[in-house]
Amino acid sequence: MAGDGTNGPSRVRGGSIYDFDISGCLSAKIGRHGLAPEELDASFAQMETEFRRLQDEVQSLSLPILRIASERDDIAQAKAALSKLSAGAGTLVFFGTGGSGLGGQALAQFAGWNIPGMHVPGQDKRPRTRFYDNLDPSTLAGVFRTLDLRSSRFIITSKSGGTAETLAQAIATLSAVKEAGLAEQIPEMFLGITEEADGGKAGGLRRLLDEHKVPMLPHPKDIGGRFSCLTVVGLLPAMARGLDAGEVRAGAQSIVDALLSAQKVSDFVPAVSAATSVALSQERGIRSLVLMPYIDRLASLSRWFVQLWAESLGKDGKGTTPIAALGPLDQHSQLQLFMDGPREHLITLIRTRTHGTGPVIDNELAQLAGADYMAGRTVGDIVAAQASALPEALAEAGRPVRTLDIHSLDERTIGAVMMHFMVETILAGRVLGVDPFDQPAVELAKVLTRERLGQPPR
Repeated sequence: MAGDGTNGPSRVRGGSIYDFDISGCLSAKIGRHGLAPEELDASFAQMETEFRRLQDEVQSLSLPILRIASERDDIAQAKAALSKLSAGAGTLVFFGTGGSGLGGQALAQFAGWNIPGMHVPGQDKRPRTRFYDNLDPSTLAGVFRTLDLRSSRFIITSKSGGTAETLAQAIATLSAVKEAGLAEQIPEMFLGITEEADGGKAGGLRRLLDEHKVPMLPHPKDIGGRFSCLTVVGLLPAMARGLDAGEVRAGAQSIVDALLSAQKVSDFVPAVSAATSVALSQERGIRSLVLMPYIDRLASLSRWFVQLWAESLGKDGKGTTPIAALGPLDQHSQLQLFMDGPREHLITLIRTRTHGTGPVIDNELAQLAGADYMAGRTVGDIVAAQASALPEALAEAGRPVRTLDIHSLDERTIGAVMMHFMVETILAGRVLGVDPFDQPAVELAKVLTRERLGQPPR
């Protein structure tokens, strides 16, 4: 931990995986729009009870999301199921909405999914991966028109088994497979992830897939969708893209270990992060939390974070609005608002070392384009300069900014970063006095959807 001339910390090391810097949120750097030392200290004091509670939950194994990082048996089960499903497959199709899709997409993209032109060693020997998390009739119809159903495999995820969107996808896909004359192959073409029957009562997805003799993996009952990225829900797509699921969990475990070993709030990176965001909201009117990675492979991580933060904290009139951004792209689309709009944004940049990487900018062509400053530089040099200049510019404008600098892009990193954000979210929610694990407004919308569908079409 390093100081910046105030009573609070500015830079905290996340073990050997990343560094976290909040100096751009403090008055010593950004003036009156930043937190004064006594305000940061007060936020740490406010966090103390929940920080100790979280440590107790690790020791007592009472909080499942912290316990899952050390487990391995379910990974072996999922790996065997994926291997069996992938036999003869050309495409793996993942159906699941919200937390049943976004965590897996974040992990899959870390392994190169949905980044045109990116080649991951060994991926050409694995089935292609597709995700359909949003229910759209035209898109789903197009899936059945264009997919080679005979070589396609379908993984369907719904924790409760009653999610309307996912049930619609599952039923429509089963019907399409039957119409294609492949009914007898259904048990080899599908895999479900859903809760096991409780007291003899099974969810709709389990009943549907049981009837078709489709194998299923159990969805943990005590880990909700947006927190399920480290369960088989997120790790199955990760393994489909060649990631080592055990290493992902090992990275997550490093955060749990750091929590146990921390002597005080200011020693633990996610607690520092949560305390900063809560204090800026309470003391400086921050209403929006921007997550902006400078790495294409982490673009979907921002989308997963948006759900995590919004659905966990947006209750009882509390919470801040999460915004997904991507650098350098959004320096040309959203930065104007962050720099010169309402003073209500806290920007978190995720960076990694890019100096000397990527194509080299040709000297003569750079001069011809009037861009002499790029001549002989690599594309990675340009990105590094942008990622370094932006927090300086934000600080100069008095806009709060945090940086998370990743040491290397590997499975342990993505596991640690995802656990960091989940723990930060839990701590922030509890300090704000809301339950970070429920989503009452979402449940109400589901009830109203069912009621509307029960009425005659208009």
